[in-house]
Amino acid sequence: MAFKTEFEFTLPKGFIDEEGNLHRKGVMRLATAMDEIEPMRDMKVQQNPGYLNVVLLSRVIEKLGDLNTVTTQMVEQFFTVDMAYLQEFYARINQLDNPNFQVSCPHCEERFEVPFDFFQEEE
Repeated sequence: MAFKTEFEFTLPKGFIDEEGNLHRKGVMRLATAMDEIEPMRDMKVQQNPGYLNVVLLSRVIEKLGDLNTVTTQMVEQFFTVDMAYLQEFYARINQLDNPNFQVSCPHCEERFEVPFDFFQEEE
């Protein structure tokens, strides 16, 4: 069974680069201990603990659209809704328990919860 460490996402709004290109689809990898420790040494994080999310996301987002590097300066420009989405996405893929999602049967419309395994083997 393969252990999945990278997860695709689509931003609600997207990042607009300097040339005006919109980037919505991306890849985030699982965080390491160092990803969470190293930002604590950053002067901006020490001065403003809220900046931790900016630094952390710039470390774990592997790709965004055509961009293979995501910097803190780029993350600073993300729309608020995209930041909230990415923080939630980060928490979901890095938590120990797999989340349950509310779904509806397309035939009878009955609602029920289904566990979602982020680490399932790719087929």
